[in-house]
Amino acid sequence: MPEGDTVFRSCAALHRALAGRTLTRAELRVPQHATAALTGMTVVEVVARGKHQLTRFDSGLTLHTHLRMDGTWRVIGTRDRPPGPAYQIRVILGHEDRTAFGLRLPVVELIETARENDVVGHLGPDLLGPDWDPEEALRRLTTDPDRTIGEALLDQRNLAGIGTFYRAEICFLQGVHPRTPVGEIRDLPRLVKRVQLLLQSNAKRPTQVTTGIDRPGQRTWVFERPGKPCRRCGTLIEVERFGPVGQERLSYWCPRCQSPDQKRK
Repeated sequence: MPEGDTVFRSCAALHRALAGRTLTRAELRVPQHATAALTGMTVVEVVARGKHQLTRFDSGLTLHTHLRMDGTWRVIGTRDRPPGPAYQIRVILGHEDRTAFGLRLPVVELIETARENDVVGHLGPDLLGPDWDPEEALRRLTTDPDRTIGEALLDQRNLAGIGTFYRAEICFLQGVHPRTPVGEIRDLPRLVKRVQLLLQSNAKRPTQVTTGIDRPGQRTWVFERPGKPCRRCGTLIEVERFGPVGQERLSYWCPRCQSPDQKRK
């Protein structure tokens, strides 16, 4: 699933292509909004809120979309051949020069801009947003000190933008096992600060890098490296699926660098 930095870059590309332009083509290819008349409206801005995307129009409406696992946007020249296959296209927003195609979008909602909180108001502080508040993020994380840090970091109500990639990498960098209870982590503020810096750094480039080496096969410490040697100690990386029933996610860690028995950092 695309995480906060990926969604941020996607929204930035859409904003550059559409903001300030009047739509000459607009299609929402979902049953509940198939008859929506957006042509003639001007795009005010496209912004990210955690993993959510908000395209605001001058009419007082907002298009709320979410990429989830498979969604993506493609921006091309209006006269270029549309991306396909056509049945995957859920949204088309275009003007004389550029057209944006939303493919495989599982969430497409047209709402009043004044009611955006109905769809994103539950989110915690956005790691890449103007509302970022580390103290509020810490307050939310520590509300349930017995909850595992792995589960707490994925809960968008605590802080918005983290997925399985950043969970795995920040827990490794902090030397914390993902099943460690939040209340047992001594320097939780440092963990929060570091993960925010990671997202900020990666929001500026097309690849996600946590090792400092932007080369294929060397960009991550533990994520999607099960059975491979830890880059620090050589111990084989482990993986398991855990979380609330129905919301289990893969988690990666080094048994030595992130031993559950070592002193919490």
